[in-house]
Amino acid sequence: MNYSQATSILLLIYMAFTLYIVYRGAKKTKNLQDFALGNGFSPIVLGLSLAAGITSAATFIINPGFVAFFGWSAFLAMSVVLPLGLFLSLIVLTKSFRKYGANLKAITLAQWVGKRFDSQLYTRFLAFSSLLIITFIVLICVGLTKVIAGALGSNEFISLIGIVVFVFGYIMFGGANSMIYTNVVQAIIKLFVAVILVFSGIDYFTNGVEAFYQKLNEIDINLLKNYNPKSPLFRDWFEVVFCNFIVGIAIVCQPHIITRSLMLRSEKDVNKYLTVAILAEVVFFTVLLAGFYARIMFPDLKNDGQPIKMDGILTLYVVKKFTVGVGIIVILGLISAGLSTLEGLVQSLSTTITNDLIAPFKKIEAGNEKLHKINKIVITVLGIVTIIISNYQLMYPNLSVGIFAQNGVYAYFSAAFFPVLFGIFIKDTPKQAAITASIVAIIVHFSVYYGQLTTYTTGTIRNPAVASSIAILSSVFIGLIILWYHRFQNKSKTQLTTIEK
Repeated sequence: MNYSQATSILLLIYMAFTLYIVYRGAKKTKNLQDFALGNGFSPIVLGLSLAAGITSAATFIINPGFVAFFGWSAFLAMSVVLPLGLFLSLIVLTKSFRKYGANLKAITLAQWVGKRFDSQLYTRFLAFSSLLIITFIVLICVGLTKVIAGALGSNEFISLIGIVVFVFGYIMFGGANSMIYTNVVQAIIKLFVAVILVFSGIDYFTNGVEAFYQKLNEIDINLLKNYNPKSPLFRDWFEVVFCNFIVGIAIVCQPHIITRSLMLRSEKDVNKYLTVAILAEVVFFTVLLAGFYARIMFPDLKNDGQPIKMDGILTLYVVKKFTVGVGIIVILGLISAGLSTLEGLVQSLSTTITNDLIAPFKKIEAGNEKLHKINKIVITVLGIVTIIISNYQLMYPNLSVGIFAQNGVYAYFSAAFFPVLFGIFIKDTPKQAAITASIVAIIVHFSVYYGQLTTYTTGTIRNPAVASSIAILSSVFIGLIILWYHRFQNKSKTQLTTIEK
């Protein structure tokens, strides 16, 4: 049996199992509230779901390509520094966000922010900004298409349509009640496959670690440097360490990540939930080591004389490295990596659009069954848009679809960072500070990126992490100034009142 036949059989089994879980979840989903938050889950189940949702096709399929092309600098940035910021932010923000979320009865991040700062206009602004998350959905669909089309030997466009129709279709009916349990299955598969990928290069260490280093050094001396001067994204400490740490902290402020804690049955479960999620994430991020193995296998980044695209190098490594039996298990893990996050993104983005943009105009509550039907139409439209943009990225990538996705989703969580952080910890933060900070973040991010305002964001390939870091720092700076001015005004009024008395 060849890869194509084996993958076809495995996909059919996987699809049947997924549809069974969706069927059971759909029976419990009666309205948009159920679709968004489900009926409550255990911390272990939800922790695995969160871990699966955070690490997507980017971690398992796209990012190893950056490591293969640019070496240790890419691994340091994406597998060490960024996760450190991510874990720190998860621990600090999750408990307080869940507490506020339960009190405010919010089912989306945009709604949480709007209620926290008492502004429906702010809710709509962040909901509209969340459309930028479509770029991340596109990344996952492109990654999945590369894997499935490569394994099946099928046309990429046909594979793309099949992926979107299947995934968007079952999310439309199951929502959180099915997504969480499919995520758990995907997380278990991913843990198994992560171990396989990490140890797949064990033969390169036969003569010790030094021999492994020597192989990479002979290919390109820059592959072993902390900063790769020949790369367009990992040239110095600012790009590798500073920007990725800032991005790692802010990345939690995405609806499919931070709102996951609202699905817990009890606030007492938060610690166990975070422990399970972080431990699983540590394993997932080690997958980027496979990028080094792929570079040793393809030292000149060519296959049969043809240049290898960055987004397809890991799939090619899997097909060349493993026997059919092991290979299809790894392929299933790569597919699971994409689906686990794709489900969360489609579920959270469609809920945000329906609940925060459409419902206010229709004056329909989240518990109304009619709104759940509208949500299905929203998912259908999202699917069509995803196919159009993903197909363009498949045909005309700018180095990697990862850059396209980063530019969009980084802009979104740059805007969400200040209101989430200050909304949780600084009780007297005025809505003027939060709203202004979010607007500044969006403007600065895209100005730096498209205006080529720094040396890191010039040329054909620009670094979205730099634009995002500058945007986040600018928004926090402006927000703090307005907060300080607000406090100064209040203090002056208090003193004036005291004098008058």
